[in-house]
Amino acid sequence: MLVLGIETSCDETGVAVYDSGRGLLAHALHSQVTLHDAYGGVVPELASRDHIRRLIPLIREVLHKAGAKESDLDAIAYTQGPGLAGALLVGAAVANSLAFGLGIAAIGVHHLEGHLLSPLLERNPPRFPFLDARVGSRAIRDAGGNAG
Repeated sequence: MLVLGIETSCDETGVAVYDSGRGLLAHALHSQVTLHDAYGGVVPELASRDHIRRLIPLIREVLHKAGAKESDLDAIAYTQGPGLAGALLVGAAVANSLAFGLGIAAIGVHHLEGHLLSPLLERNPPRFPFLDARVGSRAIRDAGGNAG
């Protein structure tokens, strides 16, 4: 299964192509740090507008690096939240529009659960069970999703 991943939750635009049989084929990241430096923190409206400007070119770049075309994709995963509302909307709109046009699934991914499960994409992933202790979260959950 070939999946395009889109991450736009805050001040970085991230795109990747992952193949379930071959692993990570390509990825690209655009950081907005210099854009927000003058303000002393992230300005949500500027972040959203920069995602709009950067996302389609990054998708094209990553597909090219992966040697893939849009028509090769089986699904598109995107960050559904939590994050900045406008930034999340950019990623969701692009993912859902592209998926609809291609007739494939668009899959919203919880940002923090994505962090929790990302080690499973490694060549030597950890074995279950493993523990996730999210700072600021309302619960500590094990990898099976059970509240602790």
